[in-house]
Amino acid sequence: MLPDTIGFELTNLTKLSVNSNKLVVLPSSLSHLTSLRVLDARLNRLGSLPDDLENLVNLQVLNVSQNFQHLKELPYSVGLLISLVELDVSYNGITVLPDSIGCLRRIQKLSLEGNPLISPPFEVVEQGLEAVKQYMSEKMTESYKETPMKKKLWGIGKMVKYKTFNGLSSSPGRSPGRRTGGDHHGNEREGFINVSDYRQIDGIASPRHVSLFNPRRLLSPFSAYFSPPRY
Repeated sequence: MLPDTIGFELTNLTKLSVNSNKLVVLPSSLSHLTSLRVLDARLNRLGSLPDDLENLVNLQVLNVSQNFQHLKELPYSVGLLISLVELDVSYNGITVLPDSIGCLRRIQKLSLEGNPLISPPFEVVEQGLEAVKQYMSEKMTESYKETPMKKKLWGIGKMVKYKTFNGLSSSPGRSPGRRTGGDHHGNEREGFINVSDYRQIDGIASPRHVSLFNPRRLLSPFSAYFSPPRY
């Protein structure tokens, strides 16, 4: 098995190949390898993938094929990999792809063969990548329409604390989304920015097009956290 601390010790790693082993799990700290561009974990016995994969903002190639019956599902975060170009999940036990697959704007190659897929159905998969993306996007839209309004407002109104972004200050004039002020005791409050105002940071592509569908977090390696709307 891989050491639990691998994500904290190899922060500049760009390629990780752990194929052809008997790995049953990948450590959660893997999500801290924010420089990673290629992750090859095929031919193992993986039963799941880490939940925080969206933090791998530079990942371009993800291969978790041939884990056979052990890998039955993918985390929602797979669809939030903003730089992903190639995804190979062939020859696993996956029956349902996460709706977020429809958010993979840069994806050019998607390998799904060898899975007992129900969603998307086989006739959609046969039509190719664009058909799969469209199907998953429509499914996501339908799911969103069926979500209670209270949950929709919570997702849209999530707030990201300023200090979680490198180089972003809460000083006056730095951001149009800035909110400052004090409470009724006159104590100063720190500024917040709405997720919908998120832009490119330190040259890394913005996940604005998917952030509203993410029910958990945006960039946890930078200690980001969401706060509910304040009125």
